[in-house]
Amino acid sequence: MSRHDETMKFKVKKEEIKEVSEVLAEVYEALDEKGYNPINQIVGYILSGDPAYITSHQEARSKIRRFERDEIIEELVRNYLEDGKTE
Repeated sequence: MSRHDETMKFKVKKEEIKEVSEVLAEVYEALDEKGYNPINQIVGYILSGDPAYITSHQEARSKIRRFERDEIIEELVRNYLEDGKTE
Protein backbone atom coordinates (compact mmCIF):
# COMPACT_ATOMS: atom_id res chain seq x y z
CA MET A 1 0.00 0.00 0.00
CA SER A 2 1.41 3.38 -0.95
CA ARG A 3 1.67 6.31 1.40
CA HIS A 4 -1.11 8.10 -0.50
CA ASP A 5 -3.58 5.31 0.35
CA GLU A 6 -3.18 5.83 4.08
CA THR A 7 -5.05 8.34 6.21
CA MET A 8 -2.77 11.16 7.23
CA LYS A 9 -2.96 12.72 10.69
CA PHE A 10 -2.68 16.46 11.09
CA LYS A 11 -2.08 18.12 14.42
CA VAL A 12 -1.59 21.74 15.43
CA LYS A 13 0.27 22.60 18.61
CA LYS A 14 -2.05 23.82 21.38
CA GLU A 15 -0.11 27.07 21.86
CA GLU A 16 -0.66 27.98 18.19
CA ILE A 17 -4.45 27.67 18.48
CA LYS A 18 -4.80 30.75 20.65
CA GLU A 19 -2.45 32.71 18.44
CA VAL A 20 -4.44 31.93 15.28
CA SER A 21 -7.73 33.00 16.85
CA GLU A 22 -6.17 36.17 18.26
CA VAL A 23 -4.68 37.08 14.90
CA LEU A 24 -7.97 36.41 13.12
CA ALA A 25 -9.72 38.75 15.56
CA GLU A 26 -7.09 41.45 14.97
CA VAL A 27 -7.29 41.04 11.19
CA TYR A 28 -11.08 41.19 11.34
CA GLU A 29 -10.90 44.43 13.32
CA ALA A 30 -8.37 46.00 10.96
CA LEU A 31 -10.47 45.11 7.90
CA ASP A 32 -13.60 46.45 9.55
CA GLU A 33 -11.86 49.72 10.48
CA LYS A 34 -10.86 50.22 6.85
CA GLY A 35 -14.46 49.67 5.70
CA TYR A 36 -14.04 46.22 4.17
CA ASN A 37 -16.34 43.24 4.73
CA PRO A 38 -13.98 41.21 6.96
CA ILE A 39 -15.61 37.85 6.27
CA ASN A 40 -15.44 38.25 2.50
CA GLN A 41 -11.85 39.44 2.63
CA ILE A 42 -10.66 36.63 4.91
CA VAL A 43 -12.44 34.02 2.77
CA GLY A 44 -10.86 35.53 -0.34
CA TYR A 45 -7.44 35.25 1.26
CA ILE A 46 -7.97 31.66 2.42
CA LEU A 47 -9.24 30.49 -0.97
CA SER A 48 -6.70 32.28 -3.12
CA GLY A 49 -3.66 32.72 -0.90
CA ASP A 50 -3.40 36.27 -2.23
CA PRO A 51 -2.37 38.56 0.64
CA ALA A 52 -3.86 41.56 -1.21
CA TYR A 53 -7.23 40.56 0.28
CA ILE A 54 -5.91 41.61 3.71
CA THR A 55 -5.22 45.23 4.53
CA SER A 56 -1.80 46.29 5.74
CA HIS A 57 -3.57 48.51 8.32
CA GLN A 58 -2.44 47.57 11.84
CA GLU A 59 0.00 45.11 10.21
CA ALA A 60 -2.92 42.73 9.57
CA ARG A 61 -1.37 41.34 6.39
CA SER A 62 1.91 40.40 8.00
CA LYS A 63 0.14 38.99 11.06
CA ILE A 64 -2.08 36.63 9.10
CA ARG A 65 0.80 35.47 6.89
CA ARG A 66 2.55 34.05 9.98
CA PHE A 67 0.20 31.09 9.64
CA GLU A 68 -0.40 28.61 6.87
CA ARG A 69 -3.88 28.79 5.41
CA ASP A 70 -4.61 25.23 6.56
CA GLU A 71 -3.91 26.32 10.16
CA ILE A 72 -6.43 29.13 9.77
CA ILE A 73 -9.04 26.78 8.32
CA GLU A 74 -8.48 24.31 11.14
CA GLU A 75 -9.05 27.02 13.73
CA LEU A 76 -12.22 28.20 11.99
CA VAL A 77 -13.62 24.66 11.76
CA ARG A 78 -12.71 23.93 15.38
CA ASN A 79 -14.46 27.07 16.62
CA TYR A 80 -17.50 26.44 14.45
CA LEU A 81 -17.94 22.85 15.62
CA GLU A 82 -17.20 23.57 19.28
CA ASP A 83 -19.72 26.44 19.31
CA GLY A 84 -22.31 24.11 17.77
CA LYS A 85 -21.93 21.61 20.64
CA THR A 86 -23.22 24.11 23.20
CA GLU A 87 -26.48 24.79 21.35
